[in-house]
Amino acid sequence: MSFHRGDQVEVLNKEDGFKGSYFPANIISTISNKDYIVQYRTLIENDGSGPLREIVSVDKIRPKPREIVASEFSLSEAVDAYTNDGWWVGKVIKVLGSEYLVHFETSGEKIAYPVSMLRVHQEWNPKDGVWVIGSIPKKKGHRS
Repeated sequence: MSFHRGDQVEVLNKEDGFKGSYFPANIISTISNKDYIVQYRTLIENDGSGPLREIVSVDKIRPKPREIVASEFSLSEAVDAYTNDGWWVGKVIKVLGSEYLVHFETSGEKIAYPVSMLRVHQEWNPKDGVWVIGSIPKKKGHRS
């Protein structure tokens, strides 16, 4: 898939402590068919001078997910929680009145969120160019 200047995307962060998180960004320019300059919509430069820009490889970029309106979530449902300026994939493990306790496998954390901070988890299938609603992908080497 190719992206164009101005496209709204999400960028995967694979660094320790951020694995599995996606951060909203815009495509600023194309460097090659494998690399783009993105400007994050929620992250700023270390010196505070403005929005963070960086070169990102296409394998870490996905289109902005389609919006799916959800007023509630079920136990064991895969969700994305908006926290720390990005979207983090987790699973609903408990309903706490108007909040949902979400477990994040990558960190082991369990945090409660209102429905307004959650969205339906979707996986981007770059081969077919479609969004797939479903479960959290299994880590390689893990069995169910």
